[in-house]
Amino acid sequence: MYRTSQAVSRPFLGWKMGAASRDLWRDLFGSRNQRTGRSANGNMEVKNIRVRAGQRAYDLIRAGGFSLDGISTYFGPAGGPRWLVASGFDLILLREGLIGRVHPVWLTGASAGAWRFAAWLQPEAVKSYRALMEAYITATYGRRDTPEKILQSLTAIINAYIEDDALSFALAHKRYRLVILTSLVRHLAASERPWVQRVSFLLGFLANAVKPSLIHRFSERIVFYYGPHPPDFCLRKGFRGRFFALNEVNFKSAVIASGAIPIAVAGVRDIFGAPNGVYRDGGLVDYHINQDYSTRDRGLTLFFHHQERIIPGWMDKKLKRRRPPDAFLDSVVMVYPSQEFIAGLPGGRIPDRGDFATFIDDPATRIANWRRAVELAEPLGEEFLELIASGRLKDVVEKL
Repeated sequence: MYRTSQAVSRPFLGWKMGAASRDLWRDLFGSRNQRTGRSANGNMEVKNIRVRAGQRAYDLIRAGGFSLDGISTYFGPAGGPRWLVASGFDLILLREGLIGRVHPVWLTGASAGAWRFAAWLQPEAVKSYRALMEAYITATYGRRDTPEKILQSLTAIINAYIEDDALSFALAHKRYRLVILTSLVRHLAASERPWVQRVSFLLGFLANAVKPSLIHRFSERIVFYYGPHPPDFCLRKGFRGRFFALNEVNFKSAVIASGAIPIAVAGVRDIFGAPNGVYRDGGLVDYHINQDYSTRDRGLTLFFHHQERIIPGWMDKKLKRRRPPDAFLDSVVMVYPSQEFIAGLPGGRIPDRGDFATFIDDPATRIANWRRAVELAEPLGEEFLELIASGRLKDVVEKL
């Protein structure tokens, strides 16, 4: 099932590209100048992506020691429809089987990140991923839709790409181990009355602004995982939260809960095998990177992001100086779209959740815009692979 193309994978095994391989690479992905561009003095100008890395990952890349086989975690952030620009990056890694060849990789995500990675575990993973994109892009919502109705719509999206009879396969995958980040909300945040939730999140924002750890009084991190043991970050000293094994009964509930946006979407109640209560979007606590995802074997964390800034929790969005500790980023290799690429998208920006409201009376335009964004994002993964294959990654990487 995971057939690896020799022409693509050979450079990542540490072999040098011969003339024939270089010609094939150029035919597949265009010449180096076409993909990255060069200035008049010959310096590299990467057009569509930027690459930043934490200190340990940066030193490894600069020393020429980076390999996709060294990736132990692939992280997917929350962020609503912004995940669509990650689709091209995801699909080439998935289609060519470029990670998880030497040891299993933790696919760790909150909200949209968890939705993406749940597709990776399916028997026909690429087909499932594309089914997710189609169901997500074509979903429409009306002005009178209630949080309960929107939850039903999200459930339909999940059912469109995850089949019940495939869950046993997903939970026995050899290459990929899924980690789903959710939030078990407390007190007023557990109410389904929007105005009560708003009061709760206002109080939560104020508390978080004073001291980030106070967010755990409003929302507890609950991690669902598949694997023979919990992910290393759950066992690390200082971890805040609890963790529970995924199974065929709770798999879909955990995926849905991870994307249950507060106020807009009703919460998911009483997930099997975990504490009773109301579960909401995992991005409340883990919006982007808010943990050290490095593993005991010192593997790296690959992270395709939709922007340059890394925001730890959802309530940190307005706190411009709030960022993860450097220790959380030490092993991270972050790839994100360049401003030049973003300028070429419909409307000059990445799709976001506001598009549902902006185009509520014209969903056809939103759908067309999102399809175009996916089409334009298709080569982003190829551009990253070309940097690795050519040995130029060390020349373009910057420090986080």
